[in-house]
Amino acid sequence: MSYKIETDRFLNDLEKVAQARAEVAKSFNHMTATLEKAETEGKKSSGGLGLEREIEDVKVASENYQKGVFRLLVLGDMKRGKSTFLNALIGENLLPSDVNPCTAVLTLLRYGPQKKVTVYFKDGKSPKELDFKSFKQDYTIDPAEAKRLEQEKKQAFPDVDYAIVEYPLPLLEKGVEIVDSPGLNDTEARNELSLGYINNCHAILFVLRASQPCTLGERRYLENYIKDRGLSVFFLINAWDQVRESLIDPDDLEELQESEDRLRRVFQANLSEYCVIDGQDIYEERVFEISAIKALRKRIKQPLASLEGTGFPEFMGALNTFLTKERAISELRQARTLARQTATRVQEAVSRRIPLLEQDVTQLKEKISSVEPEFKKLTHIRDQFKQEIQNLGDSKAKAIADSFRTYVLNLGNTFESDFTRYQPDLKFMDFLSKSRREAFEAALKQAFEQYINDKLSAWSLTAEKEMDSAFLLLAKSAENYGASYSKITNTITEKLTGKKVQAAGNSLPEDNSPAWAKWAMGLFSLASGNFAGVAMAGAGFDWKNILLNLITVFGISTIIGSVTGIVLGPLYLALLGMGIGVLQADQARKELVKAAKKELVKHLPQVAQEQWQPIHDAVKECFNVYDKEVSDRINDDINSRKAELDNLLKQKESHEINRDNELKRLKTIESDVFSDFRKIDSVYDNFLKAVA
Repeated sequence: MSYKIETDRFLNDLEKVAQARAEVAKSFNHMTATLEKAETEGKKSSGGLGLEREIEDVKVASENYQKGVFRLLVLGDMKRGKSTFLNALIGENLLPSDVNPCTAVLTLLRYGPQKKVTVYFKDGKSPKELDFKSFKQDYTIDPAEAKRLEQEKKQAFPDVDYAIVEYPLPLLEKGVEIVDSPGLNDTEARNELSLGYINNCHAILFVLRASQPCTLGERRYLENYIKDRGLSVFFLINAWDQVRESLIDPDDLEELQESEDRLRRVFQANLSEYCVIDGQDIYEERVFEISAIKALRKRIKQPLASLEGTGFPEFMGALNTFLTKERAISELRQARTLARQTATRVQEAVSRRIPLLEQDVTQLKEKISSVEPEFKKLTHIRDQFKQEIQNLGDSKAKAIADSFRTYVLNLGNTFESDFTRYQPDLKFMDFLSKSRREAFEAALKQAFEQYINDKLSAWSLTAEKEMDSAFLLLAKSAENYGASYSKITNTITEKLTGKKVQAAGNSLPEDNSPAWAKWAMGLFSLASGNFAGVAMAGAGFDWKNILLNLITVFGISTIIGSVTGIVLGPLYLALLGMGIGVLQADQARKELVKAAKKELVKHLPQVAQEQWQPIHDAVKECFNVYDKEVSDRINDDINSRKAELDNLLKQKESHEINRDNELKRLKTIESDVFSDFRKIDSVYDNFLKAVA
């Protein structure tokens, strides 16, 4: 299939997603207006229905679906052709292809009616608009300068937070944003930058190079930041056409086949473990052999040129399937769930209100009094669940902090074998030379930082698994508590109305769990785009970002700073006393590792002790945030149910309610909200058919 056909299909499918999002947003917006009007008018008639939480959730959803995008994060080491790939994808030589990943300027490429670049700063000063020529000139450094800054642990543009590139391209106009990351590197500050947004994009496009198959740095990055973290990754093996060019006889098809097959086996051996989802091997759907420069040259000469043989049609087809079929369907399903939940809540409130319109003040007070025991049961469920969350949070915080302490204390046991893979090819005579000692020390410090960072990353993965299991338990508890809660609210309805609320034409045949329980079970994660930090946390609970902010960013930097400082200082003194000669280099390496271990083991107990409390507190904070949100939502539900009755009672005590007018008003509210739900439900069904 040609690139043009595949691109047209992708753009067409993205347009379908954009239209579906717009229709959903419109229906949610109308639903919000209906609910707000209902509560306002209710104050003049039979009282509000207590729909404040529903109004808030639907309003947020409307805003989120209105500005919904698919965000792609591009990762790649130096000289992998990352910018060339992006330019080929765009169809224009837009991004500076000589920008070194070490510049650390995070760039968001998104749609704009006019071409422009806006640079945002960390110190709060006003953003600066630039043209493309100035952007390339001011924020590009050559590789030699980048390498020097890297060794000195300096950032090229320390005051820059990120840049936004706006461009009138069809791909961007249809709702795709591309995050061009600073790239893979060995400095801790920028590893933290990557961690800050790597979990918050819909897909990661990991650019490799055929001539350098899976370097140690790339394997290290994949192992520490990608593996087992539930991320959706597409691997793009760039410069595949250079395999032919590297042959002695480029026209020897048999030799070419052997060379390509050999290379494929290398990549598959290194990447296959990252292409397994729920036990299913999807390697063919995630790994693509491309030629970015070849594709870019074709597109610059002729925008609609066939890109057969560049790998782009195959990649675009897979990306299209993933975004517009898998992710979009999940996103629209969430919208349908929220709409259904809101319509059900309104239906219940109206069904309770209508029979009570006929009651006089005395009868209504008796009805309200009769359900007080049930409201106490609801608060008891809240308190039980709250206590369970707190108990689990306490135990997990201690267990995870303890596991960190044990893990750190045991680092010395495997240090000599572990550090071998990080130890640079150091020339020990450089250390003895004052003029070259700085470079020697920088290389050794970098190796030690990598070692510490990778070890802490490995531990953080075990901590994530512990947290996953904990919140899975809480999700199951929420389901059970929700079922008990619904039984009690049904009893309240029966006591108030004298009958069960029968399923009518507008009935909803799905899960009847209360809204707070659905939230607690994690059914909602409505994306809200906040580029400053590239946050994708939405209406749902995102414990990973909380833990990331409180442990990864703070803890790893602190640990690396303390450990490297206290270990390398004495280590340098030890090296000075070795009297190392040229022929003693191998022995010196062994002595260096022994000396490093000796110093490390001295200070590990201090590190373990100092970091125990921050890690404990960070984990506990995750549960505290969850506890507060769940408790707030349960309280809102209980209070809104009480408010329904109190509002009606106050109105009855103050004036005579026109029952016929009120009945008509309530039925109209119910009908309008269900109409919006049906529209969203229809959007979902139609979208499934459209992308089938």
